Amino acid sequence: MKPRVLILLGPPGAGKGSQAALIKNKVGLPHIATGNLLREQIALGAPLGLQAKRFMDAGNFPPEELVINMLLERIAQPDCSKGFILDGFPRTLHQAEVLSNHLSDKADIAAVSLELADSDIIARIVGRLVCKGCQTPYHITLAPPAKSGTCDQCQEPLIQRDDDSESVAKRRVEVYHEQTAPLIGYYQSRGLLHPIQANQPKETVLSQILELIPVTA
Repeated sequence: MKPRVLILLGPPGAGKGSQAALIKNKVGLPHIATGNLLREQIALGAPLGLQAKRFMDAGNFPPEELVINMLLERIAQPDCSKGFILDGFPRTLHQAEVLSNHLSDKADIAAVSLELADSDIIARIVGRLVCKGCQTPYHITLAPPAKSGTCDQCQEPLIQRDDDSESVAKRRVEVYHEQTAPLIGYYQSRGLLHPIQANQPKETVLSQILELIPVTA
């Protein structure tokens, strides 16, 4: 059986990270979030991470080659041999083409488009919280922790990222429409796209993804 590559598309705040974590628990495939890969480099103070931080703090995406090289190195690791879930990659047509060429016919690719109105996108972004320790995502209203300000999983404090402010959120929506939305047409033209309305309970969205994309580890 070919490895299954599940690509989660959609604007920031559509729930890609939350859905990827749920899918991972169901099917056992690694969840690869390029945002987390970049933040790890930033936390380490690595030159590559510091370079990326300047772009992220302004609501822009880091240079493509930086992200591509980091992603290709990650998916070459042994835990990705049966497949993986991509969250935040590809963001552009160039990245999609590099990924398709890299995988060639060695993997089954499926793309899910989580769709959401711009006003909902901004509301979701500014309400997001993340665990400082294990990076588990939360939301002030949509997915609050059991105890305010504390992670349910590891009891570390919850924080709001600098790139989740309202001004940066609005810029990220603009960048999404400019750079990332064309991916919908790219995967649709190849018969790989499955659009799903993200403004539903997360359990409903998960059920629809698993129905459309029978991912197996």
